Amino acid sequence: MSVLVRAATPADAAAIADILLPIIRAGETYALDRTMTAEQALDFWFAPGHAVFVAEIAGQVLGTYFCRANKAGGGKHVANCGYATLGTATGRGIARAMALHSFDHARAAGFRAMQYNFVIATNVRAVGLWLSLGFEQVGRLPGAFDHPTLGEVDALVLYRRL
Repeated sequence: MSVLVRAATPADAAAIADILLPIIRAGETYALDRTMTAEQALDFWFAPGHAVFVAEIAGQVLGTYFCRANKAGGGKHVANCGYATLGTATGRGIARAMALHSFDHARAAGFRAMQYNFVIATNVRAVGLWLSLGFEQVGRLPGAFDHPTLGEVDALVLYRRL
């Protein structure tokens, strides 16, 4: 079955929260407060300036991402995104479909590059995906992330031109 990526609507909020909360609670991939409420998680995801999308298969929302300017002013031509896939749906091409969609969206929005500021080095699947899609590791922040079971691990800065 193919993955449909589309703009999120208010009706998607519960499905997005169901995707985000287990990831936030696990504390292994996002530098967010692990005790965030669903409302706080959705406020973060739908923050002003974020274009939010969902990925679905057969009408079921299985992933979500947001795209925004990485910085203001002289950095506003570089996009930044956050992605999340439902835990039971990993390995089905959802993250790749969202990534490819985000490249097209970012280009159409006038961005000329993408930068991911804080990719947790132990998130092997995500790092592998980004590198396979043309990102370069341009920085390493030693011990910058306090992983709940591994302790201090590195965070990576990844970059690619669009």
